[in-house]
Amino acid sequence: MNHARPWPTLVVSSALTLVCAVAAGVAGSAAGTELTRGPSAAELRTAAIREVAERWRSWPAGRVFPAALPYAAEQGGQERAERIGISPHTGCGAETVDAKAAKALREAGCRGVLRATYIDALRGVLVTVGVVALPDESHAVRARGVFADNGKPVPGLRPLAFQGTVAERFTSPMRQAGSVRQAGPYVVLTTAGQVDGRPATATGESRPAIFAFATELSERVLLGLSTPRMPDCASKEWRC
Repeated sequence: MNHARPWPTLVVSSALTLVCAVAAGVAGSAAGTELTRGPSAAELRTAAIREVAERWRSWPAGRVFPAALPYAAEQGGQERAERIGISPHTGCGAETVDAKAAKALREAGCRGVLRATYIDALRGVLVTVGVVALPDESHAVRARGVFADNGKPVPGLRPLAFQGTVAERFTSPMRQAGSVRQAGPYVVLTTAGQVDGRPATATGESRPAIFAFATELSERVLLGLSTPRMPDCASKEWRC
């Protein structure tokens, strides 16, 4: 059951068009020849960076979180995690991350937190992937330090449950593993637990290997969001 929807605050037409137009407009206060020239290489790089920073709200939800994400299976080969749903809420508060982390994110200039929940191919493990959007890379580096980087889920991302699905019992007490990655203006988090709803305190011996694929999911999401594209002024997608 895939719930994909546009972000509720998405009223922009095209970040690509916007940022490239801004880059070209930098020359507006210069002399006549400057008004007619194309954007410089530096302006194009600035436009590309700004376009990356806006992807969290300019991209459709299903592009940020694809319906399926591939990962390496424990026994070899490749499997695919299936998306169960995407949250329509993008707040930076304690509804998305632990309270201590929420305060630190606000101080770091958090612009929004996006979340989606996936299930592994064997349908035994649930993973919520969270994208934290920051103003720029330096703020993202600062925000990353708030989260546990040792595989523990706390402090970290809160699970995203969906009633009427296999993820309906995916709540904070059943978190068993977490991860954090950062690139550009984004921090991507995961929190994982087992489908049967057992709390972490009832699982006995830790089994980190069964949750290892969650990090791969986050890295795929992060790669898509953070990889810049230089504007192509010959393309209809860009207006230089």
